[in-house]
Amino acid sequence: MKLREAIGIIALLGCILFGLMLARAAEPQSGSWTLMHSDETGMVRFTLMESRNGGHSSHDSDWPVAAFQGLDISKPGRQDVHFTISRDAGKLDCEGYLNNGEGAGLFHFAPDPKYTREMQSLGFGGIDADKQFSMAIQDVSVGFAKEMKNERLSELDTDKLIAFRIFNVNAEFIHALRAEGLSASDSDKLVAFRIHGVSPEMVRQLRQAGYKPDEDTLIALRIHGATPEFVEQLKKQGYDHIDLEKLIAFRIHGVSPDFIEKLQGLGYKHPEPDQLIAMRIHGVTPEYITGMRAHGVQDLSIDKLISLRIQGID
Repeated sequence: MKLREAIGIIALLGCILFGLMLARAAEPQSGSWTLMHSDETGMVRFTLMESRNGGHSSHDSDWPVAAFQGLDISKPGRQDVHFTISRDAGKLDCEGYLNNGEGAGLFHFAPDPKYTREMQSLGFGGIDADKQFSMAIQDVSVGFAKEMKNERLSELDTDKLIAFRIFNVNAEFIHALRAEGLSASDSDKLVAFRIHGVSPEMVRQLRQAGYKPDEDTLIALRIHGATPEFVEQLKKQGYDHIDLEKLIAFRIHGVSPDFIEKLQGLGYKHPEPDQLIAMRIHGVTPEYITGMRAHGVQDLSIDKLISLRIQGID
């Protein structure tokens, strides 16, 4: 028993060695932290690493300096530190060292028992110990839960609240999307918007170009890289206001402004969008056309070229 107590004391005093943290890995909601300078003003790069039940997890992101109560990163040289991070879901108690504003140590998480009751009263249940720890790290506050609930979003649950905080889905983002004519009421799609880069600015640009995209199409456009910039490039090639589904097909099959320009250089001034897609699907490239001409096959229509390629005629 004395040996175990000694190991615990050494771990608290050392703080700087991640290996000592492993001796406490079985302790729930405990682990190590590191803190480094950030390129963003007023922020630090803060990493939490937890080892528990045979597994490992980590969280690494920029945190505001103001979140660290009792910590002064401006002090030069080496200092022992003890600071706390207080969130609605609980409190992180941290100790360790800093050297010129960067350092490492150990943390212990104390969950707030009131949090699960308050969240349950708002309809957000299923918060076990692991989830409460995650909600503390992501700062899923009771106030944020109320705010999102007031937006009347479909499929909104505890996991979505965590995802919202991870991917920065907030009221400002939702309202900006709605100002551009979207319903912005599906929780899953809001997360997908953030993951794939669907922004209010993108929606505005597409609408100004005469499109009225639905939410699924917006996500597909971003996944395949059919951006407003791509639309503008095609416009310069004479392809104005192409159907959005065809724009997505262009990106999937490799119909690019460069491909169109090369075809135009071969005398095919304005192939139809469906022809361009078919050419890419079946491998009718500018190189194929040039090769056919080298063999004396001249003045073939696009449809004939596609037919020859399908038949395997090279």
